[in-house]
Amino acid sequence: MKARTRLQKVLHQNEFYILLVIVALAIAIQARSGLFFSLDNIVSLAGAMVVPGIFAVGTYMVLVSGGIDVSFPALASLAVYATTRMLVDWGWEGGLWLPLLIVIVISALLGAFNGAFTATIAIPVLIITLGTANVFTGFMQGALSSVQIPNIPPAMAEFGRASLLVTESPRTGHLSSLPMAFLLLVVIVAAAFFVMRYTTFGRSIYAIGGDESAAARAGVNVKRTKFLLYIIAGVLAGIAGLVRTSMMGQMHPTNLLGMELMVIAAVVLGGTAITGGRGTLTGAMLGTLLIVIVQNSMILVGIPTIWQSVALGVLIIIGTGISAVQMTKARKRQGILV
Repeated sequence: MKARTRLQKVLHQNEFYILLVIVALAIAIQARSGLFFSLDNIVSLAGAMVVPGIFAVGTYMVLVSGGIDVSFPALASLAVYATTRMLVDWGWEGGLWLPLLIVIVISALLGAFNGAFTATIAIPVLIITLGTANVFTGFMQGALSSVQIPNIPPAMAEFGRASLLVTESPRTGHLSSLPMAFLLLVVIVAAAFFVMRYTTFGRSIYAIGGDESAAARAGVNVKRTKFLLYIIAGVLAGIAGLVRTSMMGQMHPTNLLGMELMVIAAVVLGGTAITGGRGTLTGAMLGTLLIVIVQNSMILVGIPTIWQSVALGVLIIIGTGISAVQMTKARKRQGILV
């Protein structure tokens, strides 16, 4: 009886179906190319997960709270560009601790900028973060006169080149490396899992996303929780931006811009309700993995880039559609819709 109940519970979870889609896609690519389950492809996928994975953690937390943040790529770009520009001008040749510290401080300040508006002004969060995204981008391009920085500080470049594992494809001779930054993703995911499941702050985020008024009546400090949440999301975005810049070995001010739709779609595909109050970190990571597979592995079966964009667009529509259907069903169960 318990096993049957457990099975029914699994069948009602989005994560199960996302996992089925990933397995089916992997088998299809393997059958066509014979390369999907090769070690170098798995290492490539794990490396490609790092930056969108860190972005997805912050996006998942914001979506669960009932908010939405489309400014995180612009925030990350501004924080990392300002840090890199500053350290290059100083001629910094010390450790990674200073770039990381400066990025965290700037990202926290920019996240607080989002958090202050979100916590105090009754305007849809989407509008607020669209506005702040333009502010961040405009400040970077206007006040800082952003240009490509080809030579980043040595510590950042070394961190970007550091690998946990390097593999070589027996067929093509192509080298794939699992970056050291993958450990950072693991630590961030573990910390976020602990915060969301075992702390009052995490439970407050779910409560606010479920029903903000009820959460306030239950004693949750809604404004403070939202303010802190957007600071955390900002810091995570900044760290992801630092990782991307370090792995590229150069700072390109617009490289991260435009990632917001892909990351939000990945998190929603993983079962996080776009209206808030529901979602898991496991689902967010599975959704991100699915998007990464579509972006990186479909070339193995000879699908042109334009069709990969079409597939990504279809996944985004499916992801938001599933969320909308689930929201409608939930409202029907609650008797809101007849």
